[in-house]
Amino acid sequence: MTDKTDGKRPWVFIQGQQAFQFDPQQHDSLLEAMEAHKVAVHYECRSGYCGACRTTTLDGEVEYQHQPIAFIRKGEILPCCCTPTRDITLVRD
Repeated sequence: MTDKTDGKRPWVFIQGQQAFQFDPQQHDSLLEAMEAHKVAVHYECRSGYCGACRTTTLDGEVEYQHQPIAFIRKGEILPCCCTPTRDITLVRD
């Protein structure tokens, strides 16, 4: 695992797709990075509905810029308002 605090950018692995490194200098959220790397992710937060981007994780950790409004279960994240702190593996929905 890569710790974001050690100066290395965390890797984002998408089950069945190519991985990319998250660069906090370029993207404010995991959702922005996923869009930039052409990873298909469903979201409606920009239309006022929170929770549509809910994604399941297999491994890794994130931190939230602010407390999510939508309910998330253990093993789920909201990419629109989090950033990976370590390498992360997401389930392809």
